[in-house]
Amino acid sequence: MFARRAEGAGRPIAFVFEGERIEAREGESVAVALLAAGVSRFRDTAVSGAPRGPYCLMGVCFDCLVVIDGEGNRQACLVEARDGMVVARQQGKRELGR
Repeated sequence: MFARRAEGAGRPIAFVFEGERIEAREGESVAVALLAAGVSRFRDTAVSGAPRGPYCLMGVCFDCLVVIDGEGNRQACLVEARDGMVVARQQGKRELGR
């Protein structure tokens, strides 16, 4: 569904999402890298458990919340992918600061 443009691509890096290696390019957000890898479910809502994924890709909607290196409530669209980071799907609500 999503494809990377060849021009302007940064150097290849990789991180782990739910135990799977995800290829990314330096400078990409976590959300872009996950979408390019075919991942569309980033979190499950606290009330109904409904799946959610990126909607606005600019930090307004909060549908792309994930856990990054153990820290929850991170907006994947606003966090630059780093080589070696560990990202997990956010399940339900998280307390602030955890």
